[in-house]
Amino acid sequence: MFAAIVRLFVLLACSFALYSLTQSAWGHWVALGIALTVLAIPLGYFYIKLSTLKKYLQADELERLPAASGFLEDLFFRLQRYVKAIKQRIFEVERQHQRFIEAFQASPNGIVMLDSQDQIEWCNAIAERFFGLNFKRDAMQRINYLFRNPEFIQYLSAREFEEPLVIEKMGPGSNLSLRIQAFPFADNRRLLLAQDVTDLYKAEAMRRDFVANVSHEMRTPLTVMMGFLETVQTIDLTPAQKAEYLELMMTQGRRMKSLVEDLLTLANLEANALPVLKDSVNVVDSAFPLLKNDAEALSQGAHQIRFEAESTQLLMGNEHELMSAFGNLISNAIRYTPDGGEITVQWGVNSNGQGVFSVRDTGPGISAEHLPRLTERFYRVDRSRSRDTGGTGLGLAIVKHIASRHQAQLLIESVPGSGSQFTLLFPSERIA
Repeated sequence: MFAAIVRLFVLLACSFALYSLTQSAWGHWVALGIALTVLAIPLGYFYIKLSTLKKYLQADELERLPAASGFLEDLFFRLQRYVKAIKQRIFEVERQHQRFIEAFQASPNGIVMLDSQDQIEWCNAIAERFFGLNFKRDAMQRINYLFRNPEFIQYLSAREFEEPLVIEKMGPGSNLSLRIQAFPFADNRRLLLAQDVTDLYKAEAMRRDFVANVSHEMRTPLTVMMGFLETVQTIDLTPAQKAEYLELMMTQGRRMKSLVEDLLTLANLEANALPVLKDSVNVVDSAFPLLKNDAEALSQGAHQIRFEAESTQLLMGNEHELMSAFGNLISNAIRYTPDGGEITVQWGVNSNGQGVFSVRDTGPGISAEHLPRLTERFYRVDRSRSRDTGGTGLGLAIVKHIASRHQAQLLIESVPGSGSQFTLLFPSERIA
């Protein structure tokens, strides 16, 4: 490059010398033309190369470096390396940004980024579902205009974010409960975090109901027993009266014992959720005779009870637990079927190789709104009638847990006025 500049100055010097030595006008013009030509060639060369560089940068093809020599070649090479480094840094930043977005999308919590005016800068899919948003449509909209819950609007306006806000039942017909908290960060922005606490609140409500129901169920027989004991202690009774009162106290004692046993059974089942070992159970030859004796003793001849076997194949599972589940379904059918009704107990294997144990009755049936809650502890369709029949309210909860431990399904079909059918559907792997 230095040699080219020297040659350029030499040519220019010669041109000016010729210009000064030449006396004619023609000689002046020749000297001037030579000088201009000498200047135009390198300038044109630079212009062409700069135009090539411009096209190269616009085409965004870093590997195809324009041909050049000397100083320009070194300049192009350094520029190429610089642009590559910048692009690599931009790529890394974009990739890291994408990883952050994917991580936020994978979060089980709703995440909303708000600017200083509470406008939505970004939100993940969970937040869209929680708040009824659509990010493509609602970007840069104020969130309090889109989610019009009064508690949420007041929380956002107060700017006191030390404690979370809990909203139970987000909207009409919705059971969703959210714990929402805002966290301020840079430039007066806020990160809104929403957590689904529906199951937590349901569990807490079930715990309260469970404690209240156990207290109530235990208090009733205790009150009756204490009343009879006070009567026996304070009043002179005939032997027949004493025997009657003692028998009534014994009945209440049995009821308490049954309740405690069911509670212990349920606690053991909940503490051992793993699948049971596969011992072979002969439903027809072993279980049916025992179940039939218990059913007839409970019915006292008031019902027509039939046991039907469509298969003699063995069922793999825990015999004690299976007998408990079968017995609870049968006793429920007897207790809720009026005298003279029919109860049919069936065992078979369907076309898919699944074991089917069903209990069908001709009782009053159950309304559809009660069916999803029948397996809840102490849930009763008719509380007064349930206590009259002597049930503890835990039978179907026990059946549900036993079914789960045997990978079985509890299916309930019922129509008011047409009776009910409870079916345990066992997987084919448990049929010997």
